[in-house]
Amino acid sequence: MADAALAPVSPPSAVLQLQDQVREARERRAVLRVRGLGSKDGIGDIRAGEPMDTLGCQGIVSYEPSELVITAQAGTPLAEIEAELARRGQYLPFEPPRWGHVPGGGTLGGVVASGFSGPSRASRGAVRDHVLGVRMVNGRAQWLRFGGSVMKNVAGFDLARLMAGSMGTLGALTEVTLKVMPQPVATCTLRFECTQEDGILMINRWGGQPLPLDASAWWDGLLVVRLRGAEAAVAAAVQRLMPEAGGDIVPAEMADVFWLGLRDHQDEFFARARELVMSGRASGATLWRLSVPATSKPLALPGETLIEWFGAQRWVCTSAPAAMVHEAAARAGGHALAWVSTVAQPVVLPPVLTRLHRQVQHAFDPDGVFDTGRLWPRAGS
Repeated sequence: MADAALAPVSPPSAVLQLQDQVREARERRAVLRVRGLGSKDGIGDIRAGEPMDTLGCQGIVSYEPSELVITAQAGTPLAEIEAELARRGQYLPFEPPRWGHVPGGGTLGGVVASGFSGPSRASRGAVRDHVLGVRMVNGRAQWLRFGGSVMKNVAGFDLARLMAGSMGTLGALTEVTLKVMPQPVATCTLRFECTQEDGILMINRWGGQPLPLDASAWWDGLLVVRLRGAEAAVAAAVQRLMPEAGGDIVPAEMADVFWLGLRDHQDEFFARARELVMSGRASGATLWRLSVPATSKPLALPGETLIEWFGAQRWVCTSAPAAMVHEAAARAGGHALAWVSTVAQPVVLPPVLTRLHRQVQHAFDPDGVFDTGRLWPRAGS
């Protein structure tokens, strides 16, 4: 961990409490499960461990609008961060989802630790692409700092970004520094009637052209595309795409509802998928999240499909056996993750990747204090 350093200032009381909790857990060989507001409790496999509350670490530490950088403690509610950014005409471009109807929309630490991004991920980057630095308590009860608070930080391997998507299995985040962006000047949403195959071809063809594409979604015969950028660029793109593909403009209020529903998994597709899986009406139905190359052709899987991120993220609600889903994803050069299911669906990773995960985990947490089994089976199980 070449770019790691013990945090140079004395830890605040909330961090000291987290360190004490880790030391005590190591002595008892107990497992700790990091938790903020609980908005991500439903994500991941069955989790062991005693709750480790990070809500004592709250507040915006610094915000430099001119530098497009904000630093806040990990327990700070997402709503507080977004409200402060909005006052300065800025936002989090990766559109962090708000799941579970939790007050405050979850915490900043949960946003980073989960690593989930919204509809604009393909154009604006993922959570990890916006993480400049973090402070965390690892499995040795050390308070560490990775990265920095400026964009031009190029020293060593970028371990700060490794925290994005770690789901608390490497340690407890206590502070995060993110780069932010100015809010778009103009936005317009278009929709086109097309097949799934044509939708994939269209969005990837447009992606190779100088167009202000921001987000896309295909479902049930409709391709929906969001344009964002300078007013002239958005207007020119509308004038170009409408005659080419025969689409129409979605009214702004309707478009906002659509994209927020997609971001927060509250739209019709996800509502129907959850009801189908949890009701048991379709035996063995599971909602899968598949990550594949954007240009991949439609996957040969039964059930309903929703496609995001210009083709790179595909949601499939199907009763097909898990092996068939994993095989379809692997054939396309990607992987699959069970998202909503009534039965245990273990994570399937190539042996070399599993070994790398274990090695990284051991470097941060040699005694398995944070080995909850949330991302992959616990060591030795």
